[in-house]
Amino acid sequence: MQDVRAQQQEQPIAFAIHGGAGTIVRGSMSAELEQEYRAKLTEALQAGYGVLQRNGSSLDAVETAIRILEDSPLFNAGKGAVLTNKGTAELDASIMDGRTRAAGAVARVTTVKNPITLARLVMEESPHVMLAGDGAEQFAVEHGLEIVPNEYFQTEQRRAQLRRIQEAEQQKSSGANEAGISSKFGTVGAVALDRMGNLAAGTSTGGMTNKRFGRVGDSPIIGAGTYADNETCAVSSTGHGEYFIRGVVAYDIAARMRYAGLSLAEASNAVIHGRLTEMGGTGGVIALDRKGNIAMPFNTEGMYRGYVDTKGNVVVEIYRE
Repeated sequence: MQDVRAQQQEQPIAFAIHGGAGTIVRGSMSAELEQEYRAKLTEALQAGYGVLQRNGSSLDAVETAIRILEDSPLFNAGKGAVLTNKGTAELDASIMDGRTRAAGAVARVTTVKNPITLARLVMEESPHVMLAGDGAEQFAVEHGLEIVPNEYFQTEQRRAQLRRIQEAEQQKSSGANEAGISSKFGTVGAVALDRMGNLAAGTSTGGMTNKRFGRVGDSPIIGAGTYADNETCAVSSTGHGEYFIRGVVAYDIAARMRYAGLSLAEASNAVIHGRLTEMGGTGGVIALDRKGNIAMPFNTEGMYRGYVDTKGNVVVEIYRE
């Protein structure tokens, strides 16, 4: 037992989160709002890292941090999620265990307070990887998850955002398109390395403002928005989801490490600043390898992000710093 405990203490731990990437330039928000973002990111970061410090699992750390971000109206996940063309919230989430490569995901849920917890339940309590819509809602009810009215997720800020985009559409403004793409992607995510050497990743989102036709982005797609494998890395993505799906971005980073022998930094930079950018996609990732190395490349003006490295250093950033 002592040998196991000694080994656990020697094994490094590390943790990272993101709150979305996009057109986030210095001076674009008030000092008070910026402080709110930094405080909430720090809260989620410390909560997730605290799980690891107490010898908790990487999965527990990821779920703990993402639930905090889902409960905050600052981000596009859970409460405060962006709204569909019909003015409702449709939520997606996924989680993956790097030790077993088991994964769970949910798409288009509308009443589950914390979609990341439902995604984990799909992984651990069902034979499936992804559940969507009414079936996912039924599964949540049967497993006793907290259910809330859809209005819980809606905020006046998101209603106003939807109105602006729809008015621009009606005027055939060049700044709007069918997807109603916002310049800021507020998807949230986390990656963790625990004292047992296990990696995990999770992602949660409300998708894109004014989305139609049951649109689902990359966040619940294993290999695109989320991926974890102890042999390589854990990744959570944020950005224009269609491009992340086409590029299988999260898995591509892991594949370059596994098959080409690239480091975490080399692989993640090659994918985000190379392939994704060349495809015309925008966004970024947080990535973590089994040694505790952290990479956070993005090709947008900013990305809400933070990490605690293997030495316990805490960093929270928003802009290109």
